[in-house]
Amino acid sequence: MSIFDQFKKRAGADGPLAARTPPGQALTSGFPVLTYGPTPRIAKDQWTCRVFGQVGREHTFTWVDLLAMPHSSVTCDIHCVTRWSKLDTSWTGVKFSDFLSAIERECGKLPDAARFVMQHGTGGYTTNTPLGVLLDDDVLIAHTYAGEDLSAEHGGPVRMLVPKYYFWKSAKWLGGFEFMDRDRMGFWERAGYHNSGDPWNEERYGDT
Repeated sequence: MSIFDQFKKRAGADGPLAARTPPGQALTSGFPVLTYGPTPRIAKDQWTCRVFGQVGREHTFTWVDLLAMPHSSVTCDIHCVTRWSKLDTSWTGVKFSDFLSAIERECGKLPDAARFVMQHGTGGYTTNTPLGVLLDDDVLIAHTYAGEDLSAEHGGPVRMLVPKYYFWKSAKWLGGFEFMDRDRMGFWERAGYHNSGDPWNEERYGDT
């Protein structure tokens, strides 16, 4: 049975949730776990986030560094390219915009050429976005889901949350940010997924 069949709980066409459900998606009350490869188990005191590429100097942030930054909570809907959507999910972490302030304190002001960011996850996973996408107010470097520490299965101890795009654009087991002067495709993008991943335009595969 496909993921889509398992979670076929679509809101009615005239229902209040329909306007929040992108085309081709079905609602789920669960939280499916979809992972390519083994699930890393990373202790909080071993977590690091390397910042490199188009920056003045490289820097590696630790769990202690992350906890010292301003924290925010976000409630949002999330959408997976495998056709499930989950509404009203709650997360806590550091807004990417606040993390960027810490980056510029440690690495120097970003050059104008730094227009794209590659998220790097433990185990070699990558996904790319324009820098402007990550500056949206609902983008988090998240460590808490529904009031609990983020589980390893869902990308803990730290993952990205980029809710306006399909969920593969929110890297699990976040381990680094590479700032780039030109776009470069990440893991699933190289495998044929759309380079942008907007669920409302059904940007699932390819660039059309």
